[in-house]
Amino acid sequence: MEKDSVITDEMRAAIGAESEPTIMEVERGAIRRFADAIDDPNPLYRDEEYAKNTRLGGIIAPPTFFGWPYKQGKPASRVKNPFTRVLNGGTEVEYFQPIHAGDTLIATTKLVDIQERQGRPGIGRMLFQVRETTYKNQKGEVVAISRGTTISYEGPRS
Repeated sequence: MEKDSVITDEMRAAIGAESEPTIMEVERGAIRRFADAIDDPNPLYRDEEYAKNTRLGGIIAPPTFFGWPYKQGKPASRVKNPFTRVLNGGTEVEYFQPIHAGDTLIATTKLVDIQERQGRPGIGRMLFQVRETTYKNQKGEVVAISRGTTISYEGPRS
């Protein structure tokens, strides 16, 4: 890394620090409203009688439900971003268990990587921050891990 890097020792120290847990109750009505919002008529998300008679044993949430409304744990330590222009660099999710109506989800978030790169002319330096949120159910089982990248950049110099 260049000696004039925007990545500070404080930023490096924040890598791996886990947030306090955020607790979310999974309510049947919220699952239905989410399924309505994404226009998904799957009876696994709406019909208790139908869902009870499947191998899942009851109503489950659509795959991206844990992010609606998107909740993350409060950061264990804030990383002061030197740039004000911000882009969503993408999100990837790994699923392990279905989320059932009545579950309690516990989410914790940590900064897992931070990198600086030089962008093309007009963009300038860019800072990539990758955060990982782990969602566990009330049994302590990991139901999903979400990794999101935030890209901030310098922009044109006046």
